[in-house]
Amino acid sequence: MSSLKKRFESTQKHFSGSGKLKVLGPLFEAIKTVFFLPSPRTRHQPFVRDSLDLKRFMSFVLLSLLPVLFFGIYNTGLQAGLAGGKTYTVSQAFLTGLTYVLPILIVTYAVGFFWEILFAFVRGHEISEGLLVTGLLFPLTLPPTIPLWQVALGISFGVVVGKELFGGTGRNVLNPALTGRAFLFFSYPLTMSGNVWIAGKASVDGVSGATALAVTAPQGQSITAALTDSGFTLSNLFFGFVPGSIGETSALCCLLGAAFLILTRVANFRVIIGGIAGLVLTALVISFIPGDGGSWMKAGPLYHLCAGGFLFGITFMATDPVSGPGTDPARWIFGFLIGFLTVTIRVANPAFVEGAMLSILFMNVFAPLLDHMVMKYKVSKRIPNV
Repeated sequence: MSSLKKRFESTQKHFSGSGKLKVLGPLFEAIKTVFFLPSPRTRHQPFVRDSLDLKRFMSFVLLSLLPVLFFGIYNTGLQAGLAGGKTYTVSQAFLTGLTYVLPILIVTYAVGFFWEILFAFVRGHEISEGLLVTGLLFPLTLPPTIPLWQVALGISFGVVVGKELFGGTGRNVLNPALTGRAFLFFSYPLTMSGNVWIAGKASVDGVSGATALAVTAPQGQSITAALTDSGFTLSNLFFGFVPGSIGETSALCCLLGAAFLILTRVANFRVIIGGIAGLVLTALVISFIPGDGGSWMKAGPLYHLCAGGFLFGITFMATDPVSGPGTDPARWIFGFLIGFLTVTIRVANPAFVEGAMLSILFMNVFAPLLDHMVMKYKVSKRIPNV
């Protein structure tokens, strides 16, 4: 590695200052950081003593997403086998799922880095490593058989409109991955809605299967009984052996990721705990309201918690330090309202069965206002100067 480092250092002069290839400087720095990250020491004042820089921050998020990604690949293959009437081993299911998930990942990173490099050249700054996280989060929010051209369109919208038009990484108001998914959700609802396509049949591209949130009970049957009859038991929802978007099905993997991010202090626990508390309390209160027992109004907190993409969103999307609030009281409120709005949207508007996405984006818009209100309140409690 020392010889490789010397090669980079000797070549760097051509990509910086008045070098002939300075226009390619952002690309050179991006390649260099793949091999050496972070820099072993700071060379000029002020000297940074904190060991956690932006690159390590992003790498921790990527590590926390690995269980979700690997299980999502396996579950995609598992559901493909079940849809085709086949029984796969673990390795067969994983390899089958890889044939669907890997192209989505490749297209996402290829198109996303194209826009990142383009904007870096135009603005003359380094290529941000923020896309490493966005490029993994975005595919995990998609159904496994989404057309690849829609993947390219969605990540383009998320990166350009959701981030670059606001100034790039660190300046975006909305979460870029969710912005791209929302664009696809409203532009191509048949692809992105509750009835997802499950790959599997040899004679066709896929078969249609309802996710848990799209299940409704017939007259005289409870929603929990209808979910059980459809295979959406609490255990299946918790472990993730159900159809759905690639990364949203396993509540267990999402909780493992949440625990890792909290322990490493990469994610603020107030957002996650506040969101879970908001969802549980809202679902509990709504379940006591008289109404149709066959709707998600009577599903109860555990089904709301394990079904859909709430745990994935509150763990990996809502904890984004850029699009979320920066004060601790605001983080509690921010998370609680995401949980509250998720259940409210699911119950009040069945057309949008997945309320987590809309809730997080809605609260992203109000995050600065929450910080402003908290700061204004704290200032009002100060003792006035005399």
